[in-house]
Amino acid sequence: MTEQTEIILLGQPDAAWNTLASQLKGLRTHVVSFSDLNEAKSYMQSKQPGMAFINMDTLPDAQNLIREFTFLFRGLPIMASSAKGSVHEAKLAIDAGAADYLLLPVEREILNTHIERYHNQFFDPELGRGRRLVTGDPGMQKLLNQVRRVSNSTATVLIQGESGTGKELMARYVHQVSDRAKGPFIAINCAALPENLLESELFGHAKGAFTGATSDRKGKFLQANGGTIFLDEISEMSLSLQAKLLRVLQEREVDPVGGKAPIELDVRVIASTNRDLKLFSSDGHFREDLYYRLNVFPVFIPPLRNRPKDIVLLADMFRQRFVQEFGRNEIPFAPETYDTMRRYSWPGNIRELENVVQRALLMADGQMISSQDMMIEADQQSVVETVMDSDQIQMPVGTTVREMEEILIRRTLDEVDGNRTRAAEILGISIRTLRNKLNEYAARIP
Repeated sequence: MTEQTEIILLGQPDAAWNTLASQLKGLRTHVVSFSDLNEAKSYMQSKQPGMAFINMDTLPDAQNLIREFTFLFRGLPIMASSAKGSVHEAKLAIDAGAADYLLLPVEREILNTHIERYHNQFFDPELGRGRRLVTGDPGMQKLLNQVRRVSNSTATVLIQGESGTGKELMARYVHQVSDRAKGPFIAINCAALPENLLESELFGHAKGAFTGATSDRKGKFLQANGGTIFLDEISEMSLSLQAKLLRVLQEREVDPVGGKAPIELDVRVIASTNRDLKLFSSDGHFREDLYYRLNVFPVFIPPLRNRPKDIVLLADMFRQRFVQEFGRNEIPFAPETYDTMRRYSWPGNIRELENVVQRALLMADGQMISSQDMMIEADQQSVVETVMDSDQIQMPVGTTVREMEEILIRRTLDEVDGNRTRAAEILGISIRTLRNKLNEYAARIP
C-alpha cells in the first residue's frame, strides 16, 4: 500500500483481537479500536475509514450489527472475524453484508492480501453476487470520493466511457451511496427498443392510447419515482424523443402517451454513453440543450488498459467468484499470467476480462491458470484485424463512402457469422445504429 489505510476494530479485546491489532499496525495501517459501538458510530460519521473489522466472538447479535453498519456506512468493506468460526457463521456474516470472513489467528500474508483487496474500495452486497465496484486505481478512488460528496443532490449525472467499463455499476454506486438508496433503481437501454416502443416504455401510456394498449401502463420514470432512473446509451435516442425527455427534466413531470394530465416526478436521472456526447451534439446528432441538462455532474470512467492495478484486482475477484460457482478447488494465476494480462490492451474492458477469466477457469487443467489458458494473445489477432486488413477488402477507385461503409458492415457481419452485437462492438457503433444502417441499405442479412 502506498498510503496508510485507516482501519476500525469493533469489539471487546481478547487475545486473538489484540494479535490482529498488532499485525495490522505492522502493515502500515492506522488502527482505531472501539468497544463502545456508539463511540464508533460517532467517529466513523466524521471520518472515511478504509475498512472495518468486527469481532464476532465478543459482540452480541453480530449479524444485525453488520447489517446496521453496512446501511449506515454504505460502501465500507466490513470484515467479520472470529477465533471460533464455522462455515455456518461465515455464511450468516456474508449474508448480512460482510465483504469477507476471516478466521483468527490469520497469517500476515493472508491479512495483507485482504487489506490490499478491499481497502478504500466500494463494497455493496445489494449490487448482487460478484458485482462489487473494485478499484485500486488512484484516479478511480478520487472519482468515487467525488461521487460520494454529490450523491445526495438531485443533480443529473452523465457517465461516459468505453463499452464494458462498468457504467451501469457506477450508476448503481451513485444510487446506493445516496439518500435515495431505499428507493427503486430502474435501468433501461435506450438503444434496445425502437422509438415508438421506447417512448411508451419510458413515459408509460393510458389505456386505448394506441392499438394494443389494453390497459394503463406505468413507464420507467414513474416506476423510478422516489429513486433513480438510469438511461443507458442515451446517445442512441432519437431527436424527437430527446425533446420529450428534455421537457421531463425541465418540468419534473411526465406525460404518459394518451394520458389526460402530467404526473409530478421525484426522480434522480443518471445517463450513460460510450460516445463523446459533446462532439456528438456539435455534429447535430444529439440536442445540445439536453446535453447540458444531463452533464451537470460528469463522470468519465477510464478504460481498463489505463488502470493496470485494476486488471489484477478484478481478475482475482472474477477468479474467486467463478471458482465458487464452478465448485473448483482453489487455483491461482501463474505469475507470468499477470504479466500477460497487464500487457494486453483489453479492448472490451472489464466485460472482456470477466469473460476471459471465466473461459480460462474452464480450460485450465493444471495447478495454475497459465497464459495459454487465458487465450488473449490469439484474441489480439482477432476479427478486428482480419476485417480491417487492406489486402482483404479491395475497393475500386470511384467507390463512394456510402458504398464502402456498406461493404465494411457486410464483411464484418460475415466474419462474425451474422452476430450483430459483436459486429457493432468491432465497428464502434451501437446495435441501433447498425440496425438503422442495415435498414437504410435494405440489406438482407440473416
